[in-house]
Amino acid sequence: MPVALVDCNSFYASCEQVFQPRLQGRAVVVLSNNDGCVVARSREAKALGIKMGEPWFQARRRLQGQAEAVTALSSNYALYADMSNRVMRILGRFSPRQEVYSIDESFLALDGLPGPPAVIGERMRATVLGWTGLPVCVGIGPTKTLAKLANHLAKQHLAWAGVCDLEALEAGEVERLLAPIPVGEVWGVGARLAQRLARLGIDTALDLRRAPPAQVRRHSSVMLERTALELRGIACLDLEMVSPDKQQIRCSRTFGATVSSLAELTEAITSFTSRAAEKLRAQQGEAAAILVEIRSSAFRRDAAPYAASRVVPLAAPTADTRALVAAARAGLNRIYKPGPAYAKAGVILLDLSRAAERQPDLFAEPTADARSQALMATLDQINRRFGRGSLTLANARPAPRWRRREQFRSPRYTTRLDELPVAHC
Repeated sequence: MPVALVDCNSFYASCEQVFQPRLQGRAVVVLSNNDGCVVARSREAKALGIKMGEPWFQARRRLQGQAEAVTALSSNYALYADMSNRVMRILGRFSPRQEVYSIDESFLALDGLPGPPAVIGERMRATVLGWTGLPVCVGIGPTKTLAKLANHLAKQHLAWAGVCDLEALEAGEVERLLAPIPVGEVWGVGARLAQRLARLGIDTALDLRRAPPAQVRRHSSVMLERTALELRGIACLDLEMVSPDKQQIRCSRTFGATVSSLAELTEAITSFTSRAAEKLRAQQGEAAAILVEIRSSAFRRDAAPYAASRVVPLAAPTADTRALVAAARAGLNRIYKPGPAYAKAGVILLDLSRAAERQPDLFAEPTADARSQALMATLDQINRRFGRGSLTLANARPAPRWRRREQFRSPRYTTRLDELPVAHC
């Protein structure tokens, strides 16, 4: 069964270039929360030697005179999420079996579709570019792992014109292409595992393809054995048509400016819990406990660092923002200590389960749960229609003191009416 992996090229940077044509062909980097580290780079930024995860102030210092040639932008997650949804909907038109793997990657089954897989890949690439302005590469193989590697090859070799179909090649040609690829580039093989494999004489993707699967399993795991089999063209990983529910939901943030008062921390925790509860309801789940964490700055020399967390169990699993916020505030009150300058806070929803599978409480008020669900549904509906944060708990709105720094954020062109792009004729 031919499988395609479609991956957006330099996704965050490409989204910015779509709406700012002046950035085309220019080195562009997108920065993490509070404009700290580089989380995305255009091809031109990579050519300048800017590394993923590198602190931006260090990159600027190292580039010296070249720094002015680089455009640095704050993360614009609303824009990226909306552009991702558009790309995934377009790709879904090409195949009824699609797995959205990440914000910029999607697997698609190509068997049974009219036309050669490479031609379908070219159509997908042209359609996404024409409808969204985003460049993508398409890798095609008999397994998901080989499709991943084919996508890697499509990006590395300009001769492929953005589409690499390993199924159309002879076995010897496939092995020739896999020979120079470090084993750490194989999907599911990280740097630490690559070091272990190197001690077994497995240094490249071709080495892992040729390694006896039983030996691989004996020295590592069944998952790596499946990877080795997939490299041989034996499919072991199915498409996940429905995304599995998250086992935990985390919402945390490093503040744009440190805060010390309990009132400001309460405001932040309320905001984070409200966002986590919204995500929880989106997967039709409930949480039985919530963890609250706070942390002072580790870089201040005038005070010892302080960090604390507390798990607060709930009387019954719930997705009600009010109950989750009440539990989070109770946990915060127990761990808060006056004095430290707090730089980060967050919450984690724990012990998640499907709301439809919960055993009802025999002694609970029969209508209370129905009223709670109706209220939360109305809250979510209003925020979907008028924008997130339109209706919140009284103390949930971000305050300028601790709101993340985003000095270089571009407009949210596709999700805010007041930030729509303007065309001048």
